[in-house]
Amino acid sequence: MAANFVADIGGTNIRLAQVVDGQVAEIRKYLCADFATVNDAIKQYFSEFPTTEFAAGCLAIACPVAGDLVKMTNHTWAFSIKQVQADLGLSLLGVINDFTSVAHSLPKLDASQKVQIGPGEALPEANIAVFGPGTGLGVEHLTCTDGAWKALDGEGGHVDFSAVDENDIAILRFLTKKLGHASAEEVMSGRGIVHIYQGLAAAKNVPSEYSDAADITSRAIDNSCSLCRETLEQFCRIMGSFAGNLALNLCTRGGVYIGGGIASRFVEFIQQSEFRARFEAKGRFRDYVAGIPTYIITEPDHGLIGAMAYLQQHYKG
Repeated sequence: MAANFVADIGGTNIRLAQVVDGQVAEIRKYLCADFATVNDAIKQYFSEFPTTEFAAGCLAIACPVAGDLVKMTNHTWAFSIKQVQADLGLSLLGVINDFTSVAHSLPKLDASQKVQIGPGEALPEANIAVFGPGTGLGVEHLTCTDGAWKALDGEGGHVDFSAVDENDIAILRFLTKKLGHASAEEVMSGRGIVHIYQGLAAAKNVPSEYSDAADITSRAIDNSCSLCRETLEQFCRIMGSFAGNLALNLCTRGGVYIGGGIASRFVEFIQQSEFRARFEAKGRFRDYVAGIPTYIITEPDHGLIGAMAYLQQHYKG
């Protein structure tokens, strides 16, 4: 039996799956540290399906992908795409950045794999944006050309942090003094939550008791710390403004999505926050963005789904 496979590779884990009837199946997760090379990890997966002949694959990997040589940022693996393809006997091997894979997953997600925040209706084949607060801040746009989706790469997480209200201004001043420059990533990431907390504490001239994003978040959600709650509320406002900017940048009538490892942990809090109000607060263009939907991705396998979508577009075997 012939099959195609996909992989989602981070600094710690590699997750692999088969593509079966347009869905990911037979998902396995391994520790990257258990294998000397990416080839060895993939071969381990292949060995678990001895009656299956794998023809093509796509790897979504957490590092820049430019040319044949791929070198992971947070792991020791480095490899030639052509050499891995030859070693595994594949007709095609696609290798894409992990956030490019997130972008490609978006047209594949159904209502059970995402949560809509506020109003709006997505238009088929319209431009889409996605950003992902996590360890850092990934940003990507997706556009449909001649019936095929194309991810528009960039470094949107490193644009200037744009202050909107007085709290934002206080945070901007704090970060400028601390870092010399305040980028979007410095307020929309794990350390960004800490920076918001510290900036608000400095503005109020009160001590900043916590230094861990998880601690701040948990105390915000259980309402045991007023400054923590104000921090998470401001985090949601900042995300809303940023999402609205992405919508304006490329007329994303297909929607703006939030991925990454943070937002999906407190979906209800975001739903009740001023995220959507700040998304729509675009002055004369309020009506323009009001019809654009916003979503939080809740599907844990969206990296594999995106790799599958990319493979389906580029391999017709």
